[in-house]
Amino acid sequence: MNAGIILAKLRQKQTPTREELAWMAQGLANGEVSDAQAGAFSMAVCLNGLSDVGRVALTLAMRDSGRTLRWDLDGPVLDKHSTGGVGDCVSLILAPALAACGAYVPMISGRGLGHTGGTLDKLEAVPGVSTQLSEDQLRGIVRQVGCAIVGATGDIAPADKRLYAVRDVCSTVDSLDLITASILSKKLAAGLDGLVLDVKIGSGAFMKTLEEGQALAEALTKTANAAKCRTTAVISDMSQPLVPSVGNALEVAEVMRILSGRGRGPIIDVAAALGGVLLANAGLAQDVQEGADAVVHAIRKGYAAERFARMLSALGGPVNFVDNWKRFLPEATVIRQVTAPHDGFVARIDGEALGRAVVGLGGGRLRETDRVNPAVGLSDVVRLGTQVTRGQTLAVVHAVRSDQADAAARAVLGALTLAGSRPKVPELILERVG
Repeated sequence: MNAGIILAKLRQKQTPTREELAWMAQGLANGEVSDAQAGAFSMAVCLNGLSDVGRVALTLAMRDSGRTLRWDLDGPVLDKHSTGGVGDCVSLILAPALAACGAYVPMISGRGLGHTGGTLDKLEAVPGVSTQLSEDQLRGIVRQVGCAIVGATGDIAPADKRLYAVRDVCSTVDSLDLITASILSKKLAAGLDGLVLDVKIGSGAFMKTLEEGQALAEALTKTANAAKCRTTAVISDMSQPLVPSVGNALEVAEVMRILSGRGRGPIIDVAAALGGVLLANAGLAQDVQEGADAVVHAIRKGYAAERFARMLSALGGPVNFVDNWKRFLPEATVIRQVTAPHDGFVARIDGEALGRAVVGLGGGRLRETDRVNPAVGLSDVVRLGTQVTRGQTLAVVHAVRSDQADAAARAVLGALTLAGSRPKVPELILERVG
């Protein structure tokens, strides 16, 4: 076998065999497949797609390109994954909340991809935190704390690590087949008892319509359940950021307000919906509603904050971060308000445009080698349906330089549509699949 034969098949809209896809995954992992061939493979799959059988085969091949974990714990091993959104920091709230409810959560997460932020980038906005751990370190933290949010070790789904970076820089992020294989190869390698997937749709997500979200949810749940990991997908709306901030340190600040009992908003509803499914499927709650109530209880009573503090300390962060988080988070040097040019209602928010504005500020990556500035981003972003008057703040830009702040301010104004009547705000939780 060689990459040329496999790429020729994909170009001709044929699905490679299971053995060919296994060879490609191993080649991505061990370097036998070149960067050019990896990019060509990514683009070919994105343009021409795989069959259902091919999608499962690629996912399992990428899982089997490295080690898979096995656990011996006194509770279920659960995890959650989001398909990507703007202002989506649910993982930082849900992982410790699930641990407080009796689950173990080895959450293997990713970095920023395209216009969406990455959980690892957000977590590493906390000084000292390192998310690159050995397998032994991961096992120790999960056993002692109940949760650990980390990057994949070099020997867990190494084919995905290679392809993930390629997708981010060659415009193939939104491929259904590649999204499925990327998400599930890491999750299945983690040895989970249960998984819930937050499939985002709307302007801030990769999938823009309900139909696209349903297709991805079906692909993900069918593939994961075929691999004997009990999986449900929740389709949720991403027509606006989940929290009023977009940017790594700024989103961590929102998380801390919520974990300390001072924050409110839709992010808690999403965390409850996802956690309720997981706890019910794992037998830690009688039904989804009881599970959702348990998650909210863990957040409101401070149990999730306590687990989060222990996890951060175990990852190298400050021991007293939860009590003094404002002191530790980095701040931008240029702060600029973006104001409404006229009266109206916020009728539409282009979440992707907001995400790309943050990338332009240095809060994301244009190239895989780019370093992320954790301090930059947007805060105080208005909600859909808000009535504003001329001169009222629509968002606040956090930047390093004035010219970057100017560009971001223009992007924000272009991303927000003001109209003469109040729009209908979409439901937050749309449906469950699987």
